Amino acid sequence: MTDNGRFDPTVADRYWQERWDEEDCFVANSGSDKPKTYVLEMFPYPSGRIHMGHVRNYTMGDVIARYRRMQGFEVLHPMGWDAFGMPAENAAIERKVHPGEWTRANIGAMRDQLKRLGFALDWSRELATCDPAYYGHEQALFLDLFDAGLVYRKESEVNWDPVDMTVLANEQVIDGCGWRSGAPVERKRLNQWFLKITQFAEELLEGLGSLDQWPEKVRTMQANWIGRSEGLRFAFRLVEPAAGVDRIEVFTTRPDTLFGASFLAIAADHPIALSVAESDAEAAAFIAECKKGGTSAAEIEAVEKKGFKTRLEVAHPLDPNWRLPVYIANFVLMEYGTGALFGVPAHDQRDFEFATRYQLPIKRVVAPSAEQASEPVGAEADMAPGITVNSQFLDGLPTAEASAEVIRRAEIAGWGEGTIQYRLRDWGVSRQRYWGTPIPIIHCGTCGAVPVPREQLPVVLPEDISLAGAGNPLDRHPTWKHVACPKCGGAAQRETDTLDTFVDSSWYFIRFASQPADRPFDPVEAAEWLPVAQYIGGVEHAILHLLYARFWTRALQHLGQLNLAEPFRGLFTQGMVTHLTYRAGDGSWLSPGEVDRDGDDWVQIEGGHPVTPGRVEKMSKSKRNTIDPEPILARYGADAARWFMLSDSPPERDLEWSEAGIEGAARFVQRVWRLTIGATTDQGEDEALQRKMHRAIAGVSEAIEGLQFNKAIALLYELTSAIEKSKPSATRLEAICTLVKLIAPMAPHLAEECWSALGERGLVIDVAWPVHDPALLVDDQVTVAIQVNGKLRDTLTLARGIDRAAAEQAALASDKVQRQLGGAAPRKVIVVPDRLVNIVA
Repeated sequence: MTDNGRFDPTVADRYWQERWDEEDCFVANSGSDKPKTYVLEMFPYPSGRIHMGHVRNYTMGDVIARYRRMQGFEVLHPMGWDAFGMPAENAAIERKVHPGEWTRANIGAMRDQLKRLGFALDWSRELATCDPAYYGHEQALFLDLFDAGLVYRKESEVNWDPVDMTVLANEQVIDGCGWRSGAPVERKRLNQWFLKITQFAEELLEGLGSLDQWPEKVRTMQANWIGRSEGLRFAFRLVEPAAGVDRIEVFTTRPDTLFGASFLAIAADHPIALSVAESDAEAAAFIAECKKGGTSAAEIEAVEKKGFKTRLEVAHPLDPNWRLPVYIANFVLMEYGTGALFGVPAHDQRDFEFATRYQLPIKRVVAPSAEQASEPVGAEADMAPGITVNSQFLDGLPTAEASAEVIRRAEIAGWGEGTIQYRLRDWGVSRQRYWGTPIPIIHCGTCGAVPVPREQLPVVLPEDISLAGAGNPLDRHPTWKHVACPKCGGAAQRETDTLDTFVDSSWYFIRFASQPADRPFDPVEAAEWLPVAQYIGGVEHAILHLLYARFWTRALQHLGQLNLAEPFRGLFTQGMVTHLTYRAGDGSWLSPGEVDRDGDDWVQIEGGHPVTPGRVEKMSKSKRNTIDPEPILARYGADAARWFMLSDSPPERDLEWSEAGIEGAARFVQRVWRLTIGATTDQGEDEALQRKMHRAIAGVSEAIEGLQFNKAIALLYELTSAIEKSKPSATRLEAICTLVKLIAPMAPHLAEECWSALGERGLVIDVAWPVHDPALLVDDQVTVAIQVNGKLRDTLTLARGIDRAAAEQAALASDKVQRQLGGAAPRKVIVVPDRLVNIVA
């Protein structure tokens, strides 16, 4: 298999991968009576090639999967492809190929690369979300939610590219323009499909408390996104009704600041704003201006605060003679809250900027103390809680008490009520794109929105599609959308929107666990594996993907299809693999393979043109700073690559790629191989080595359990060094065998090769994980410092727990101590058990 003098990964890697496949080592058996565990890394988008960032992510999961298998677990460790989405559609347009062709070719290439790394994956459960065999079941689940009232359709404001004539996600809006066309983005109202995630808002928030194996920062991010807030919902009365409406409803978390209000702001598409625009050309022009730019809350927050003052006024609820002007404002969104808010400039920065621009009153109503009530607000709003001032009956009350008092009065008087509100909004799942799951709805002029009959699922995407031109390709297809209504038989049209790809990844982990042909999953089989014991992925998915997966699981529980509330018991967010970035003279990005070092400078290999190095950043295809694993694997082998990914940094931190690091890992692989082929059968015990071996077993086990892979690697380095320094003995051979078992999850090909070379039977992956002896974790000897007049003169190795008289006798017998004493008797001897002996001369 490999030359005895040197481990040859080019031979060993392929041989052992074939052996594992032949013996179905990693095919999970749902019917096994072993304890079960489910290890999963977030499945990749098939972009064409994996890079070292992928290698790090999947190596971590692989270590856990192999470790659990050696512990006696039946392990489910599957792989699939998050295969729908815009990148495939864009690549297809650029390359003039079908997105399915591009995607499936990429899947084939990436599958081969992952197999080359020897991951312990159950490829028999492989799935791709672009396969009708997958998305047909997704359509069935969508209809289950539809039947349960958890799906609805309504008009919603979207980012609209007027050139490409398509809806853009928030991240596709760059500086207010469409990322591809460069055209200024407009806000447009379209009919969109929504999932009622808000119905589960409180459940999702409370459920975070049970996720004690999740990073605290992720739980906090989700809690903030759900955004539970308590406050007051009430309405300002319009002095003169508009469009048949006499009130404008608002919600506030700071009712204590009501006496600081100086204006009311409404969204550009608020019904009252639209009514004003019908008879006011300036208002209509301002609303049109507001519709330019993106719709995300972050983008709205960043824009310059502008408003249009209407002729309308509202009465203050605590003083009917106090009138506030009504503005149409560009920073208020109809999709968030009630589409209206009252401005308190002294205590809200956004309101402060607006009031400053339009010279509106800025009245302090909260101060650090009552004595500071007349202190003017400075260059920024004062947003800290404090004591209520300049607020009539609220004066002197702390913020929380003042808020409670306003709510109490509002409820007694009937003009408002205390309520709970969430930042979370229902999940808009409509996408005006081709490469996604077709929404299984048919629109009939007579019957309305009608679900596609179950026996007609899957609704399959047409292959004869033209991606050229503007707008939704499915909408332009000459025949696909034209169907008969399932209810009345009349002429009807398919829904041409496709589902958000987050829907695809919201239940894939369930399909991995159970894959019957006739339904999305078998709940009994799924329950054998779920929840996922360890889920691994990037922190960039901390909010949306994880929140949507949690919602989907709870929705299925609500429907009685799953007896499960949370999909992922343990979550780990790994750090990124980073690399220096490079730019050519024209500003284009260059890959590491296109540049070389010339003294202190960087130049292009081809042409010798100067190169400007940039920052060390996360590996990404857009900045071309990725490292292709193929040359690494060809030169160093899979195990060296895996070892470096685990050894050089704590797994939650970023890891900067370096050639020196991979070379060091490759040297260690050869060290272990030399130890193995040099092993001899000898007699005798080595107690010190035995203790180090058992400490390594305990430490490596604890480190893997805690996902502290770099600590496990450090302990394995220590054990290897100890074995190298030890003399031949039976213990030494035992330690080498133990080392091979301990490295098996990290360097599996090397471990199998060593196991075979040691003459052991079977595969090391089938061997039980070693167990430490607790008694051998405690040393029976200690190193004791020997001082003379407080200065260290010697160190002695003594029996742990030695009595004071024996310790004193051993210290006085030291030649170094005797030289210091010069034959004189010590005046005093101080003994600190197991630590030091101090002799006072």
